[in-house]
Amino acid sequence: MVDSTILLYCALLVAAAWLLRMQSSQRSTYRTLGNVPGPSSHSWLKGNFMKFFDRHGGTFQQDVALNYGPIVRLEGRCGRKILYVSDPKALHTMLIKEENVYEATDAFFASRRLIFGECLLATAGEHHRRQRKILNPVFSVSHMRHMLPIFYNIIFKLREVVRTKVEAGKSEVDVLEWTGRAALELIGQGGLGYSFDPLATDTETRNEYGDALKALNANLMQVEIFIRYADVLIELGPRRFRRFVTDIFPHPHLQRVKDVIDTMDEKSRAIFREKETALENGDKAVLHQVGEGKDIMSVFIKANNAASEQDRLPENELIAQMSLLLSAATDTTSNTLSRILYLLAEHRELQSKLREEILESDAGSGNISYDELNKLPLLDAVCRETLRRYPPVTNLVRAPRKDSVLPLSEPICGVDGTMMKEVAIPKGTELLIGTFGCNVNKALWGEDSLEWKPERWLSPLPRAVTEASIPGVYSNLMSFMGGKRACIGFKFSEMEMKVVLSVMLSNFTFELTDKPIEWNIGVVWYPTIGRHSDLPQLLLKVGLYKA
Repeated sequence: MVDSTILLYCALLVAAAWLLRMQSSQRSTYRTLGNVPGPSSHSWLKGNFMKFFDRHGGTFQQDVALNYGPIVRLEGRCGRKILYVSDPKALHTMLIKEENVYEATDAFFASRRLIFGECLLATAGEHHRRQRKILNPVFSVSHMRHMLPIFYNIIFKLREVVRTKVEAGKSEVDVLEWTGRAALELIGQGGLGYSFDPLATDTETRNEYGDALKALNANLMQVEIFIRYADVLIELGPRRFRRFVTDIFPHPHLQRVKDVIDTMDEKSRAIFREKETALENGDKAVLHQVGEGKDIMSVFIKANNAASEQDRLPENELIAQMSLLLSAATDTTSNTLSRILYLLAEHRELQSKLREEILESDAGSGNISYDELNKLPLLDAVCRETLRRYPPVTNLVRAPRKDSVLPLSEPICGVDGTMMKEVAIPKGTELLIGTFGCNVNKALWGEDSLEWKPERWLSPLPRAVTEASIPGVYSNLMSFMGGKRACIGFKFSEMEMKVVLSVMLSNFTFELTDKPIEWNIGVVWYPTIGRHSDLPQLLLKVGLYKA
């Protein structure tokens, strides 16, 4: 009886928070957004916005990105207007020119604090600048050069695991499982100086941390309603009360997310204590056992200790960065690598050409420098084209802190027939960053923008692309975002993909199986076998390459 009363009370609190949010957002100025074209909505109460976040919403996302122009109106609950923005000039304004105005939403910041702690994704302004200042050097090209041998040593272990399975007669391999385990070990050794997984053939037990990270991506989209009001919910009573309510709330996905957060926090704190103790005691044996003392956290902690008092980060923020790095570097890269291998299995001729380039350069043996690896033209083209056509994250949101105006590269025709060179954006309007829309904009990339064509990167890019001032930090693409909140680890991710592909393609061939692959929307897009499976998985036929 007590539990049901508490649950009813919690439900009423959530409903009240939602109604208050809706009431405050329904301002008369939102009528100005109604003139922006967009897909129809069949329900004023529900709108069509949540279709964008639906697990099977890929077709809707593509429709929004391509069929209504570079800025598109979506309908939120109770008639609330939301804009999808893929126009390069508007994105430049949001992410570069007026980045201090177009921040992530309060709900986003609150949810990331709940998940990771006071990490890069959960802070803004001067606080964010201080964190990034300490982290930037460990993601530099210079540091990546030092880490390349560590990457190769890990992927050589992966190679032997897959070889053993194939030689034992197992032709179908869950590519996502092994790219995920390798990605976790890469960020473990390269990022934390810690080994999560020996990548041994006789290690069939699941990795608790790896499973937790994988579950986080799949389950966060199922608790979107809680995330969207996290800034309100976090104020409903003290932390102990909120935890009690969460523990008894009968929502399986929320319970799974809670368990994942607990696992990440516990493991991150344990690793940090071990690392900090070794640094304080000058224990070189421990520090060099994994990561050779060149891992990101070792360098990060040393840099933080050497920083001025005003720039130094407290312990809880250092631990929060660890949880964020593990999560961000595991799912995004492993799922993108799986996508690349899937595409190469579809395009066998291109797979052969890429293998030939890798073998000629001897990249698969590790006898290549960081700079030489990055200069392999087809390998680079395959990575860039996959990130262009299939960006792993497509659900990032911003909201202006004050009334503002977004200029457009080209005028659009409003619903009433008037031409609009800019759009007035009321304070608090949710703006979806059109990562996919900008990456496949036909006016920039041509009529074949939806085709996966790595060869487009082997010639000069269209002038329309290079002159568009696309604010992406990586190669005229929005896949790693842009501005001061761009993905800090994109060089780490790029190197990881190239090392994995070099080693694996030198030794194995990849073909499609007869099992259908469905790509699902999550915090990061992920594959499953068929539409109804909940298990992130990608089976491919893997064979030994014989020259």
